[in-house]
Amino acid sequence: MRREALLQPILKLAGIRKAFGGVQALNDVAFELLPGEVHALVGENGAGKSTFVKIITGAHQPDSGTMVFDGAAIADLDPQRARDLGIAAIYQQPALFPDLSVAENIAFGLEPAHFWRRVNWPARRERARQVLELVGARIDPDVEAGRLTMPQQQLVEIAKAISVEARALILDEPTSSLSDSETEHLFSVIRRLKTNGVGMIYISHRLDELPQIADRVTAFRDGRLVGTARVAETSRGELIRMMVGRELSAVFPKTSVAVGEPLLEIRGLSCQVEGVREIDLTVRAGEIVGLAGLVGAGRTELARALFGLSPADSGEIVFRGRPVTIDSPQTATELGIAYVPEDRRRHGVILDLSVAANASLARLPALARWGLMDFDAERRLSRDFVGRLGVKTPSIDAPVGQLSGGNQQKVALARWLATNPSLLILDEPTQGIDVGSKAELHRLMCDLAAGGLGILMISSDLPEILGMSDRIVVMHAGTIAGDLNRDEATQERVLELALGHVAREVPA
Repeated sequence: MRREALLQPILKLAGIRKAFGGVQALNDVAFELLPGEVHALVGENGAGKSTFVKIITGAHQPDSGTMVFDGAAIADLDPQRARDLGIAAIYQQPALFPDLSVAENIAFGLEPAHFWRRVNWPARRERARQVLELVGARIDPDVEAGRLTMPQQQLVEIAKAISVEARALILDEPTSSLSDSETEHLFSVIRRLKTNGVGMIYISHRLDELPQIADRVTAFRDGRLVGTARVAETSRGELIRMMVGRELSAVFPKTSVAVGEPLLEIRGLSCQVEGVREIDLTVRAGEIVGLAGLVGAGRTELARALFGLSPADSGEIVFRGRPVTIDSPQTATELGIAYVPEDRRRHGVILDLSVAANASLARLPALARWGLMDFDAERRLSRDFVGRLGVKTPSIDAPVGQLSGGNQQKVALARWLATNPSLLILDEPTQGIDVGSKAELHRLMCDLAAGGLGILMISSDLPEILGMSDRIVVMHAGTIAGDLNRDEATQERVLELALGHVAREVPA
């Protein structure tokens, strides 16, 4: 008899329905979470996963259906009651208070609130240190959360959830910003929580992670639960078919195009502020160069230096055949360099602004006449890119925050393509988006390269690096560790270079 048949669920939902303005977000969903189980939840963006999680955490009320927690029926659930019951969630985008310390963030919602209560600061710091150590985070409890990198913020969120001793823990893309070693440590923490009887809902677009950590998997599509299966008995191909309702044989639809003259040539570039040194790199027209390496290797830091966010201290940059000095993002944009950053919600798009406003942000001077905004021109530009990039939006006037992650990324891309660049720097372009949206973005990258655009793609996803790159440049400890042609690159060779185990000459 299977383990599932022997255990009573911690959490059980049946007949869950939820609609927003006539759009059926969830339709007759049933779900069970067992104690000591990691139950993976997969599906394309917009499939209903986020709405489902918000119902479990009390952020949304279902239109109909029942919810049972630990054998007791739950009605009118709100976030505070969910926390009191032992339901905690870690979301993909960290929700820390940036001006408070790490210790204060971890204590928030955990310590009792009394107006006259004195704070025991040593005890608060010690508890923060203990839970941070549990998740393998070497972070000073007194540092302000806003000064942390995105991976560090994610680890603090995980520590915060663990500190409340949740019985049902929801992890939404918890490894999206973690290195391989940080991910493995997180998995060890999850396994420890399993032995303590904690049930976990694990949401991830990284299907290759599921066999390592999940017991069962449930797929959502178009607001419906498509099916539930044991991970050990389900292939990656079967999961993809459940998620998208079709075969997806071209997640990495790389096409060969004629590579042109060098667009960008970097010789001996160093930037002390960003910690990169002696960088030699070339990107040619029509070429997709994958920039690989572990978190902290200097990939994003190099992109910031190239875009003028932290100008280089030394070295030479040649762009389109002539030496240039890039001392600001404005200079980079005027030269024809565009940069779509890693954290699209903080730096790529402005969530409260419309699709039209976001798409035109980098072209505002060109869309103004006599100091006044030409809104008709803005709308024409945005409609053009919504059509070209296949952005799924109710209208160009809809706030970008209402769109799925994949469509937000397309809007971020439209913003910079509107500047008509020659070189496009993409930092983690498909992080946190579903497999169908990944395929769409990859096809778009191929189309852009075929049109002569040079692309420098930073990615922590090795299959993406191998599947989409014409050439792979690997960074380690702030410098270039090696340069591999597409035909010679393997996961093993890329990882060896990223770990600093192999010393190779970079081709001239």
